[in-house]
Amino acid sequence: MAEILEVVMIVSFGASWPMNVIKSYKARTAKGKSLWFLCLIVFGYIAGIISKFLNEAYMAEFSQKWYVLFFYFLNLIMVSADLILYFRNRKLDKERE
Repeated sequence: MAEILEVVMIVSFGASWPMNVIKSYKARTAKGKSLWFLCLIVFGYIAGIISKFLNEAYMAEFSQKWYVLFFYFLNLIMVSADLILYFRNRKLDKERE
């Protein structure tokens, strides 16, 4: 049950990232974005992933509970995409100035 609740938490956090990535792509500006916030979120997801690999009880049942780690990686990919777009958009902002 704990893993299901963790997945609910991680899906809730990650539900907005695809829309945020699309918005960043279309906006073509880094204004209003925080690099430190994005880096902190990436760091948090990496820490969560590492904690799963270090958790012996979780790893012992990995074949049945792989989906929890899947959502961590999915969210990390989404936030990383937004981070890449941040740098693209910052470059576009500098070109416009």
